Amino acid sequence: MTMPENSSLYHDLTNWFASEARPLPWRQTRDPWAILLCEVMSQQTPVSRVEPTWQAWLERWPTPTDLAAATPADVLLAWDRMGYPRRALRLRECAQAIVQQFAGNVPRQREDLLSLPGIGPYTADAVLAFAYEDYSVVLDTNIRRVLARWHGEALPAPTQTQAERNRASSFVPTDPAQAWRWNAAIMEFGALVCTARNPRCEECPVVDVCEWKKAGYPADAYAPTRTTQKWVGTNRQARGMIMKIFRAQPSQSFAEETLIARSQLPSQRFTPALSGLVSDGLLVQTKAGHYRLPHN
Repeated sequence: MTMPENSSLYHDLTNWFASEARPLPWRQTRDPWAILLCEVMSQQTPVSRVEPTWQAWLERWPTPTDLAAATPADVLLAWDRMGYPRRALRLRECAQAIVQQFAGNVPRQREDLLSLPGIGPYTADAVLAFAYEDYSVVLDTNIRRVLARWHGEALPAPTQTQAERNRASSFVPTDPAQAWRWNAAIMEFGALVCTARNPRCEECPVVDVCEWKKAGYPADAYAPTRTTQKWVGTNRQARGMIMKIFRAQPSQSFAEETLIARSQLPSQRFTPALSGLVSDGLLVQTKAGHYRLPHN
């Protein structure tokens, strides 16, 4: 199924978006830096947790130049408990690249955006759509799920395919003014109506195009190959427990024995977690053998 630019699908979905979209703060701006921050922060993180951190970062570092001058410790502390703190350091590296290569301005070309540290295809396309209102094919988890259901599947394959991207492209209008609205509408539709669990089909404004519903809601064909993200007992949890110690006393350095005692982690979990934090640049080891947040 493809969509002509004057199709009822486009109008039905964008009209729904105009009346039902959440009043998220990043929808009130076209500042590409604010949009880039939002998109990186929103990866694998609920909107409710992103919003206060996004606001705080923009107040403290309203431009790439501002963030580029921050220390690694500054950005890690400001990241707070958002999860995946390596993203904070990558954002700082991204800001430095924008300053060094693009005179402090977030680039408008897709290939330039992709050249920045930590910026992948989704983020590049989202910046083009939601900051610059240019044509792009935005393809996040929500959009992938919606398109899979319109194609008759419960959920998309675990790994994005070229065929899937080609299908997504066929739905995006070529007119940039329509393209970004379509991207915004289908993403919000996936977040609020066509959800992964308990989709609200009775409220769906475009239910007539849903091949998944017409087929009787078949089960997820890829279920045997999917893995469920865990938290308790994982390396991610152990890393978070160690970083919590440094957030509480950011100017301090700690001996390994102190970190073990405070984190209350067994050695088989503590050792790889600490090693990973150091190798990722989230902590540094001093000459005295202690550990601290990076300051430069």
